Amino acid sequence: MPQMANITIKKADGTTDVIWTALQASAGDSMPATWRNNTVGTTLAQRPTFSVSSKWNGPKTGRRISGNYAWPITQTDSTGNVAVVGVNPASFTFLAVQNQDPALIKEQAYQFANLVANAIIKASMEEGYAPRS
Repeated sequence: MPQMANITIKKADGTTDVIWTALQASAGDSMPATWRNNTVGTTLAQRPTFSVSSKWNGPKTGRRISGNYAWPITQTDSTGNVAVVGVNPASFTFLAVQNQDPALIKEQAYQFANLVANAIIKASMEEGYAPRS
């Protein structure tokens, strides 16, 4: 089991590090571990969050890992007040089927995560379109 810790990633500029602060470790099945990006916004409601939970699938043949991401959308009114007016969500799910060699599960997990982190996929999310010829 991985240990709860802060997560350091790169901003969109590819150079600047951002720390997602560990807020709460998972307390067990279906209970999420939660992180928050404290470099965004001036109030807790304005700060992005990321959570990951895990549980058995129905027949207990695999462990389902699910992640949820929420980036609040803010607007500043004419008097300078900042309000949350929406959220930009994202999510993932991965089923680690347990009747496989652990090395194969690792390979599947890393390739999936690295595909999502690929520049083509990032650009698709940024521009709102799947890759085209």
